[in-house]
Amino acid sequence: MSVETLSTPFLPESPTASAPSMRKNGKQWHVTKTAFRPKAGSSTFAKRAEERKATAAMKAKEREMKDEKEAERQRRIQAIKDKRAAKEEKERYEKLAEKMHAKRVDRLKRREKRNKLLKS
Repeated sequence: MSVETLSTPFLPESPTASAPSMRKNGKQWHVTKTAFRPKAGSSTFAKRAEERKATAAMKAKEREMKDEKEAERQRRIQAIKDKRAAKEEKERYEKLAEKMHAKRVDRLKRREKRNKLLKS
C-alpha cells in the first residue's frame, strides 16, 4: 500500500494534456489560436533578396532618368541666360555705336560751320 501512495504523486501529467491537440483547460471544442503573422512563410529569402535587387535597380534607373531630365532643364536655362546676356551686350554696343555716331555727326557739323565761315 505504501508503494502505491508513493508512485501516484510522482507520475507525470496525463498524456492527454500534453498532446498538441488536447487543451490544458479542457475546452477542446475551441480552435487553437496561433500568432497573427500575415506574411510568414509567404516568400523565401532568395525571392525577397531578388525583389530588393529589382527595386534597387529600378530606383537607380529612376534616379538616372531624373538626373538626365534635370541636366536638360539646366542646359535650357543656361541657353536662355546666355541668349539674354548676348542680347544685353548687343544693345550696349548699339548704344555705344549710336553715341559714337552722334559725336561724329556733331564733329562734322562743327567742321561744316567752320568751312562756311571760312568761305563767306
